[in-house]
Amino acid sequence: MKTRKYTVSILLFVAIVIVVNLLSEQFFFRLDLTENKQYTLSGATKRILKELNEPITVKAYFSKDIPAQLIKTRNDFREMLVEYGKISGQMVVYEFISPNEDEEVEREATENGIQPVMINVREKDQMKQQRAYMGAVLSLGERKEIIPVIEPGLAMEYTLSTAIKKLAVVNKPSVGFLQGHGEPSLQELNQANQELGVLYSVEGITITDTTSIPDDIKSLVIIRPTDSLPPVVFNKLDNYLAGGGRIFIAINRVNGDLQRGYGSGLSTGLESWLEGKGLHINENFILDENCVTATMQQQIGNAIQISSVAIPYVPRVNQFADHPITGGLEEVILPFASTMEFMGDSALSFTPLLFSSELSGTESVPAYFNFQRRWTRADFPLQHQVLGAILEGPLAGNTPAKMVVIADGDFPVNEGRQQVNPDNISLLVNGIDWLSDDTGLIELRTKGVSSRPIKQMEDSTRTLLKWLNFLLPILLVLIYGLFRYQYRKNQRIARMEANFS
Repeated sequence: MKTRKYTVSILLFVAIVIVVNLLSEQFFFRLDLTENKQYTLSGATKRILKELNEPITVKAYFSKDIPAQLIKTRNDFREMLVEYGKISGQMVVYEFISPNEDEEVEREATENGIQPVMINVREKDQMKQQRAYMGAVLSLGERKEIIPVIEPGLAMEYTLSTAIKKLAVVNKPSVGFLQGHGEPSLQELNQANQELGVLYSVEGITITDTTSIPDDIKSLVIIRPTDSLPPVVFNKLDNYLAGGGRIFIAINRVNGDLQRGYGSGLSTGLESWLEGKGLHINENFILDENCVTATMQQQIGNAIQISSVAIPYVPRVNQFADHPITGGLEEVILPFASTMEFMGDSALSFTPLLFSSELSGTESVPAYFNFQRRWTRADFPLQHQVLGAILEGPLAGNTPAKMVVIADGDFPVNEGRQQVNPDNISLLVNGIDWLSDDTGLIELRTKGVSSRPIKQMEDSTRTLLKWLNFLLPILLVLIYGLFRYQYRKNQRIARMEANFS
């Protein structure tokens, strides 16, 4: 009798497993408990996949013998491709290849732009380096997109979705960068140019008496002019806005020179033009206790001491509005930014985007930077000063137009070979996406594993997490033990009652 009962139970279990597997082919379900829904595909990705008219082939080159933490990356990528295939109606097909096992396949991977990376592997208490492949090649007809390295912890969905969209989009909308008034060249905006090049055709725009802003320009970008703009430029900008144009402006109202220790004001005419729209950019430096630090040499007697000095003139901005442009940003660095105020009429809409911290202040020009100064709380009497905003409405004429204005012109510029903070680039590109009505991938650009350094948490939160990490496993074991003890006790009581009867 017992054997028959066990046989029925096993058969029932097998049947349930088979039914669940059959249903999983038709329905995909995943419980995502991460803070930013890292394992849940966004609506933007789903729209991209459902609009595919031709199949995209993904060749994923992953070595088999890789450390455990990289195996997770490979598995995450495989699961993402499975989900992409289901949502796209099998328009995304894939295969995983291990190049290390075949010289011809390895040569094919390198020819396709997938280069091996060197990883440290512990073997018999020794560290050794091993070559590993962790990239992918996406192809649609004759066109190809390369993901050279799929690194753990990065925005995997954004990387894959933008590669697919770049293959699928034939005619890219144009974004113009104003040139001719001391603005940085496209080469000096290399990181932003590369990021924008995924979805847009980026070009320099020069405005003269005989030339206007081309009709196909989706958005116009004005970054850090240093020379005066002639009246004809502002006339053409007004004509562009009168037709419903979209403009992104990053303006320097002040100049700061750390080498000379001096800060001065800057006027190009752009600030007066903005003031005519109701937006006043103050000729001041924002000071913030949450700021970058710099390593400096100080002469003390006959010795030179190297120390880390706080630079409140270069704030780390992490106070953002709840808006698609700033969604997902962790920290933007604004060198020598200024504050702004809206003084326009009710016909226009003003939406602040970036704010200083709870401990901030301002300093008028001219300013002399004293790096020996001991900063106190009294130097930061202000809070949440506006450093960037959106202006919408009839900015010129009767047609609604849009502008994004950041009161710092240096934040997206590559100085020499120095890399720009990634969130700075995301701020610029997100702003252009929003202005261009292409907000689909904004949420993906900053989606990934968020940085939450425990040292930057409040003491109470840090203590709570440490004790929770220590006590929770013990508590779970005790709960399980109590449950098991009570269950066994109830079984003994039930058997005693049965014997008694």
